[in-house]
Amino acid sequence: MQDLNLSNQVTPLRLSQKTTCQVLDLTAEGLRKLIAKDPTFPKPYKAGQTRQAPVYFDYAELVQWHNNQKQTNTMQSV
Repeated sequence: MQDLNLSNQVTPLRLSQKTTCQVLDLTAEGLRKLIAKDPTFPKPYKAGQTRQAPVYFDYAELVQWHNNQKQTNTMQSV
């Protein structure tokens, strides 16, 4: 597994589906279910028009979604 410590690197603009799964500690199926279940989760986008085009997620949107989840969970536990 690659080192996912992104703080020592340039901030990425996009993450592949595989990297997104690794960062969120989800399987591909878990990510698919999260996308279907949570309307606030960032929508993936394709880098092309073909069916085989890779799928990416916007890094800044993922970070914002994560921060919103943390804030929501903190407010619910109070």
